[in-house]
Amino acid sequence: MKILVTGYTGQLGYDVVKEGQFHGYDIYGVGSADLDITNKQRVTEFVEKLNPDAIVHSAAYTAVDQAEDDQDTCWNINVNGTRYLAEAAKSVGAKFMYISTDYVFDGEENWPLSETDSTSPVGYYGLTKLEGEKVVQSLLNQMFIVRISWVFGINGNNFVKVMLRLAETRSELNVVGDQFGSPTYTFDLARLLIEMIESEKYGIYHVSNEGFCSWAEFAREIFKVAGKAVKVHAINTEEYPTRAVRPKNSRLSKQKLVDSGFKPLPSWQEALEHYINELILEVNHD
Repeated sequence: MKILVTGYTGQLGYDVVKEGQFHGYDIYGVGSADLDITNKQRVTEFVEKLNPDAIVHSAAYTAVDQAEDDQDTCWNINVNGTRYLAEAAKSVGAKFMYISTDYVFDGEENWPLSETDSTSPVGYYGLTKLEGEKVVQSLLNQMFIVRISWVFGINGNNFVKVMLRLAETRSELNVVGDQFGSPTYTFDLARLLIEMIESEKYGIYHVSNEGFCSWAEFAREIFKVAGKAVKVHAINTEEYPTRAVRPKNSRLSKQKLVDSGFKPLPSWQEALEHYINELILEVNHD
């Protein structure tokens, strides 16, 4: 199988390429320097020349706060770029996987959200990701839409790395305690995405590591696993204002995943332990 992966320089794209290589697939990872997905002609030519069997589209404009003020760029990447790739996938008959987000929901509900719950993004980033979903659904039948949340991986920046960096100079931290979700380890996620792309079980899926927590609980577990003596004070969202509104409930139900015959990811605590060990190995290796 020949697979094209966009967003290779990001956390998820990097791990999907590694996982694909591990399985012996002919896998091509591209970053924005290799392929400008907002250039329709370039995308069409690139995909037609490569002629992949599948495209995993993980590239996105993900600066959530910045998106509120840089709406044109955000739309161009998340909506137009997705459209051009989906159209190109259609022209070569490739399966298409679009990586979406918990931000398509408003987070007002107090239950784990299923794929059929109504979407209502509260920020511009979430709006563009939802529009991307609609584009993919309107153009393709052989498609997967995978909504993920709270991602952390070896390549790039994330909440875990930020907390560990702060632990070097701080003994106490205020962390939001009234937003709930599931951390998602890109190493675990990549394995499932490759398994999905091998199948023909198309549709919308929610995928994250098992279990739920608040950001404050996540931070406490990070310090515990890393052996850092940092006291975490849980604060309300209102005490930590950001440019973009975040959904308070990002808990995703993975029941559809199980019903479709896919194995759930490990617990977020197991994933975190694996990840921090991976970070330690990387530091020692350097």
